[in-house]
Amino acid sequence: MAAVKDAVLERAVDLAREVAVEIAEEPADVGEYLGAVREDDRLVSHRFACTARGYRGWAWTVTVARVPRGRTATVCEAELLPGDDAILARPWLPWSQRLRPGDIGAGDVLPFRPDDPRLEPGFTPTGDPEIDEVAIDELALARVRVLSPQGIDEAAERWYRGTRGPTTPGAVASAAACATCGFLVPLQGSLGTLFAVCANEWSPDDGKVVSLDHGCGAHSETDVDALPSEWPASDPLYDETAIDLIERPAPAAEQPVADPVAEADEPDSQPDEPDAPEADEPDSQPDDAPPADADEHSGEHTPDQHTHDQHLPDGS
Repeated sequence: MAAVKDAVLERAVDLAREVAVEIAEEPADVGEYLGAVREDDRLVSHRFACTARGYRGWAWTVTVARVPRGRTATVCEAELLPGDDAILARPWLPWSQRLRPGDIGAGDVLPFRPDDPRLEPGFTPTGDPEIDEVAIDELALARVRVLSPQGIDEAAERWYRGTRGPTTPGAVASAAACATCGFLVPLQGSLGTLFAVCANEWSPDDGKVVSLDHGCGAHSETDVDALPSEWPASDPLYDETAIDLIERPAPAAEQPVADPVAEADEPDSQPDEPDAPEADEPDSQPDDAPPADADEHSGEHTPDQHTHDQHLPDGS
């Protein structure tokens, strides 16, 4: 049911403008009168255009009322409200929902989400050795929560469509895919069918998860063609018209080095003894010289000579 027309409240335009100018930062921010809106019986709102910068489409709204059978308007509330074409901020969200990838820094902690759809309850040991060995050792399910199918799908979609998927400029220009690279470390589980980890320090994706059909210029089996040099090396030039003289220092005279150990063992004072002839010294006499004993007994005759002298005549 539409509100009944109220002449007393609709004529309170001047009162509403005074209140709007009072709450505005500048009087000039209150613009032209936009009309009145009947909110309810004996309740009317007067609207004035807002001329402040950044508030296009907003209006100062002053609501007035009166008591039954009353002839005086009373101000109920005054505020700045957006119109149909107003520029509005985004709907308010809790800070935990406004976070985006990359917003978390060192020391930041996310709130716990017990109903995170990306996770599901992990494996609880059953006591059966065969079942527990497969679930814990092979599937690594011994955690409170693990990735749910939704979490796996979202991760795969995000990685494949990201900067390390097959559609990046570097992957398109590469000569071979990561699946044939020797630096690729495979992943376990269902994600390992599409992704692996790069372990090439020269690659821009080192330590990152890459798709198997990704690629870069640091592939282990690729090479570049040798290009001819724009500055070819010329033949060496030899100068045979000049001679370089190099002065070499004269060798130092070799002097015997005294043995400090032998000198320390030699007594301080020894009697002077004549030098004994060395046994190995060669004989200085000629081969046809008589023996030394013949010189000492030069006045004696050998037996052969004496016998020969006896047969000589007396007149010899």
